[in-house]
Amino acid sequence: MGILRQATRVLKKKGSLKGRRVGMALHVEAKTAALVLALEEAGAEVAIASCNPLSTDDDVATALRDEYGIKTYARRGESQKEYYHNLEQVAHMAPEIAIDDGADLTTLIHEKPQLLKPLRGICEETTTGVVRARAMHKAGLLKAPILDVNGANMKHLFDNRYGTGQSTIDGLMRATNLSIAGKNFLVAGYGWCGRGIASRARGMGAEVVVTEIDPVRAIEARFEGYRVMPIKEALPEADFIVTATGNTDVVAAEHVPLLKDGAILANSGHFDVEISKPGLRRHSTKVNAKRVNLTEYHLKNGKRVLLVAEGRLVNLAAGDGHPVEVMDASFSVQALCAGYLGEEGFGLGPGVHAVPKEIDDQVASLALKAYGIRIDALTSRQAKYIHSFEEGT
Repeated sequence: MGILRQATRVLKKKGSLKGRRVGMALHVEAKTAALVLALEEAGAEVAIASCNPLSTDDDVATALRDEYGIKTYARRGESQKEYYHNLEQVAHMAPEIAIDDGADLTTLIHEKPQLLKPLRGICEETTTGVVRARAMHKAGLLKAPILDVNGANMKHLFDNRYGTGQSTIDGLMRATNLSIAGKNFLVAGYGWCGRGIASRARGMGAEVVVTEIDPVRAIEARFEGYRVMPIKEALPEADFIVTATGNTDVVAAEHVPLLKDGAILANSGHFDVEISKPGLRRHSTKVNAKRVNLTEYHLKNGKRVLLVAEGRLVNLAAGDGHPVEVMDASFSVQALCAGYLGEEGFGLGPGVHAVPKEIDDQVASLALKAYGIRIDALTSRQAKYIHSFEEGT
């Protein structure tokens, strides 16, 4: 993670995290561990819990705790009670800076007013968390500044698109041992994650159908060469269904009887609500574990459908998550944003704030350096031309 190494040196030199308490709720796996150790190297005291009950790599959690002495509260397969208990352990450190993925730690801190006083700000990693933060602000409940890390170009253009695209396919193939090629592949939602999944599925040889509620995104998907239709029309012929919307009941109870016999259901949105698990159970006569990370539902109409990783993030619950090169950029944005809050957090008001362009550009420059890529610069004439109006036809 050459970008993160350079970002760490920047933070150490500035000293913006020295002595700061940083509380984290992220997927506890190898790339996240690199971020944790980078923040500690930059001088921070760090505690971390998982942001998803099925995304923890237990070997990584053990190593952070036992070999590096990091306060780590996570294990794979946590119950809901244990999940929130672990988040509370992080909250109890009274973090000055929080790094969140999905806003569960954010909402927990807001339930304890005494934790808000030392809080300089929060870095939010994912679309779902940003949506929740904006809703809190609209309701007048947000009491701290939140940096929309997901909105940074060096995050969503790479993490959401290329990271989710590759890792979703990886998780599906590991869980099912089935071919993507030659299959009908439904992608629900054509945001940056959906774009990446659709692109990679097509690259694997699938025929891709996109469902959307946004007219602009629907037209964009069609111009990319995908079929676009309502989900009720798409489900009966879909071999793979992957949701990536951040919303609930995308595959709702009413849709279950429409599913094709043998259909594979998976979710690449943040929470396990996009595919209705109560709806699946209601329409089933029998449920059994087919293989690791694959549950088979025997429907009342005689069909059998399969749910991957309990409807949780398929790329992390059934795979290794995003490629290291992708997370190198994303976590470099996180690290520099944490440093920014360490310096400027108390000067920001409550609300959801864009990542400063300087940080985005800095990470891009560090990435070019890490990859050994050189680019052109404007000549003085070019710089003058694009900032003037005198010359025309």
